[in-house]
Amino acid sequence: MRAGQDEPIRGGGARRGGRRAFAAAVLVATMALTACTGGGDKPSSWQGGGDGGEKAPKAAATISEPAADAKDVPATTAITFTTKEAKETAVELKDATGKAVEGTLAADGRSWEPATALDYAQTYTATVTATGDDGKPATATSTFTVMAKPAKQVRVTSFLGDNQVVGVGMPLIVKFGRAIPEDYRDDMQRRMTVTAQPAQEGIWRWISPTEVHYRPKTFWKANSTVSYQVRANGLPLGDGWYGRSDLTVDVKIGPSFVMTVDNRTKRMTVTKDGKAIKTILVSLGKKSTPSSSGTMVVIEKLRHTVFDTMEELGPEEGYRTEIDYAQRLTWGGEFIHAAPWSEGVQGRSNVSHGCVNVSMKDGNWLFANTRLGDPITVKGTERKLQNGNGWTDWNMSWDEYVKGSALPYEPPAAPGDDAGPAAGTPSAEPTA
Repeated sequence: MRAGQDEPIRGGGARRGGRRAFAAAVLVATMALTACTGGGDKPSSWQGGGDGGEKAPKAAATISEPAADAKDVPATTAITFTTKEAKETAVELKDATGKAVEGTLAADGRSWEPATALDYAQTYTATVTATGDDGKPATATSTFTVMAKPAKQVRVTSFLGDNQVVGVGMPLIVKFGRAIPEDYRDDMQRRMTVTAQPAQEGIWRWISPTEVHYRPKTFWKANSTVSYQVRANGLPLGDGWYGRSDLTVDVKIGPSFVMTVDNRTKRMTVTKDGKAIKTILVSLGKKSTPSSSGTMVVIEKLRHTVFDTMEELGPEEGYRTEIDYAQRLTWGGEFIHAAPWSEGVQGRSNVSHGCVNVSMKDGNWLFANTRLGDPITVKGTERKLQNGNGWTDWNMSWDEYVKGSALPYEPPAAPGDDAGPAAGTPSAEPTA
């Protein structure tokens, strides 16, 4: 898998607690810095001098982290440094064999981050070269050793697979094999980037300590491409645990296929790419088992299944029914599905146990045209959709959604500005 190279989506924010946010940049940056402050143990810096009484360079450089001869350095370490009177600054990192490591300079020009995690138990040498307007370079170096491979590693997985085609309401879903403490979520989120073509505004939201979703501000643009990367390898994730590996996934967004159900009219309107293409008669949940009003997305498709609520509801209320063209909307058991037994009242009254009943013909048509992540909004029922009962990322306003981010929300840069990449619930019994 590869990292995306398309226009970026912004989904990150400024670093908190003294940590710095990294943005893509070239390795050599032009800057004018006036302060020179040391930091960390045993900083390495140019000490002046020159042969034959030659004047010392006007510029100066100091590496504060990792300190010279440091041991057990995290594999995700950044090279942090300061410069004085520098017109140009270059950063280079090499392993013990002299092979250069790729990386990027931070936007503030005071740190440099490797593109991937460094190898465990290996030694590296960082070199920072500052050149002043006198043309003379001042060089600082720091040789350090990366920690041994940790015994406790957190697995990172993506719900979506490479090259999967999904609906315009599909959230990107990343899961962790262990709960991520709150104090570490901002670090993790900084290393989670999303790139889309065309560019679209969006953000990550922590659904739980083990699951994080990403959605754009509005539905994905039809037929766009999206790539997301999780650079967890070697990242400290609390209590002696570290990320096991990096993850990159490329997906494709399909046509805009949106379903809207109005309880007042007992009809579903289907639009494709903004144009109404079909009206379908429905029967929703009866008063004792109403359907949920809110915006959901298709989270599972079953051509043929059996709804069995005998254990849940008991022999008097429970049922065991074969179902065709079932599309799950909630973890609580609400589906769109074909219901030939209710075709006589579809469009006129509600008789279901909470599902959206449609005819066999319409169920077949919907099943053939929908994808995971296609949105459906149900209006006017007696019950509101509970957030978390399914992929309910679209059942809240944008302002509410961004509150779940571990980083402050930053609006996208104005056109022409430089902008960097943005930085499971068990299923319940179905209802018919």
